Amino acid sequence: MEILEKSFYERDPKIVAANLLGKKLIRRLNGESLEGVIVETEAYYGLEDPASRAYKGKSNYNSAMWEEPGRVFIYNVHNNWLLNVVAHEPGKIGAVLIRAIEPVLGIEAMKLNRMVSNILNLANGPGKLTKALKIDKSYYGIMVTSKHSEIFIADHQTKFEIGCSRRIGVSKDLDENLRFFIKGSRFLSR
Repeated sequence: MEILEKSFYERDPKIVAANLLGKKLIRRLNGESLEGVIVETEAYYGLEDPASRAYKGKSNYNSAMWEEPGRVFIYNVHNNWLLNVVAHEPGKIGAVLIRAIEPVLGIEAMKLNRMVSNILNLANGPGKLTKALKIDKSYYGIMVTSKHSEIFIADHQTKFEIGCSRRIGVSKDLDENLRFFIKGSRFLSR
């Protein structure tokens, strides 16, 4: 299993968001591996992006977006923790929201964490995903580029077609498609 290196995230968030599709998000929990193929992402930028958590400037809440790429950035929306990975070019600001995964390993543990039985409804949204994988703000700032981390992302070879659209649930947005997804996936957010 080849873990994605920091250099993978040292690019434009839009490129990273598209390139994360098909990769494996892995969560080590109580000696078990909970894994899912990333099927949906969204790119966010800095001060110029009205939908970004960085739009109003740097604070303790969003400081990870300014830090080195490959770090976890977690924030809360509607009582749900949302998992992002910091991604940007040197001197820039950005992150990629992991919106949905297709569960592939540790599915029974994920079902218990979410208290649902339907695999299609297990991690098909950013809040559902963090509940299924038991990810909360305590993981803020950790690196996803080490196999010793409790959360990391590994390369995974699979064939698919990429779709893109406007970001979901955004009232003010940039004039470009920044949501990326695997076309035809049954595990996309609802």
